[in-house]
Amino acid sequence: MRIAIVAPLHESVPPRYYGGTERVVSYLTEELVALGHDVTLFATADSRTRARLRGISPSGLRLDSGCRDPLAWHMAMIHDVMEAAREFDLVHFHIEHMHFPALRARPVPALTTVHGRVDLPELVPLYDRFPDMSLASISDAQRMPLPRARWVATVHHGLPAQLLPFNAQGGGYAAFLGRMSPEKRPDRAIRIAQRAGMPLRIAAKVEKSDVPYFEAEVRPLLSGPGVDFIGEIGERDKAAFLGEAAALLFPIDWPEPFGLAMIEAMSCGTPVIAYRCGSVPEIVDDGVSGWIVSTEDEAVERLATIGTLSRLACRRAFERRFTAARMARDYEAAYREVLAGSRGLPEIRPAA
Repeated sequence: MRIAIVAPLHESVPPRYYGGTERVVSYLTEELVALGHDVTLFATADSRTRARLRGISPSGLRLDSGCRDPLAWHMAMIHDVMEAAREFDLVHFHIEHMHFPALRARPVPALTTVHGRVDLPELVPLYDRFPDMSLASISDAQRMPLPRARWVATVHHGLPAQLLPFNAQGGGYAAFLGRMSPEKRPDRAIRIAQRAGMPLRIAAKVEKSDVPYFEAEVRPLLSGPGVDFIGEIGERDKAAFLGEAAALLFPIDWPEPFGLAMIEAMSCGTPVIAYRCGSVPEIVDDGVSGWIVSTEDEAVERLATIGTLSRLACRRAFERRFTAARMARDYEAAYREVLAGSRGLPEIRPAA
């Protein structure tokens, strides 16, 4: 199958630091190539892939201090994708909804994976205007606010099986990995670890929009006992950071669409203690790959007894459900469904 993968331009593919969507796009792209598909990746020019790369912006826009309008680069990419659309059997978009008008103007077989939250009220009139767009959710929970949208499949994220190897021993600290944001609640993680008497290591980036929360709610807690804030880490550091942890704390306070950090920890054999929000009940096998909790008191209790969970069972849960190979097979099935429903599309003609 000739497949175009369209990535966001905020980070390279794969990203050098934080970038969950770009990371998943990379895993999927490489797995589709391994399965024998003819794959073209639209992404930043410094991306690394075995697929055919069509570079758009020179590098990731998040860390480019000279880029003042990221939307301009994305509009340029959508133009290039639509101009080349006749070269592909299917186009797989990972840029949320910004391409919908272009796709309506020149219909081509396409699937859009929605990576963000869709519970925002302004999204309802938008998706109501584009009921013909074939969508993939990354959890069943994610799609609930938009039941009228055309959801083709739910495809949980996956990782290369050997990317983050199993660590049978773990360690003596709890880990927090993610954004330093009020949705991810690192302040909760600090209180939970301190109350359980366990050191906490925090690997997180601080976005400009999250600085007020960080300064008001988190920074005052960083000087407390047992708290080690190490900042943003890259892919190569995750195996040690997560594998040497006793548990990953995931005390979220929002409708998490997926939560890649959870399966990264599970790959290492590190169980997850996560709040019952969004995708969590779909991802964590309660009592096997971690514990699902509803209160801070419950999280403290579970963390204090985290050693009762089998790290091998946690790793096996990851292998059954969250590998990149499984993710690619699920997307192959979604592609076939989209193509079966696209036979009535008008012929694609070159732009005048």
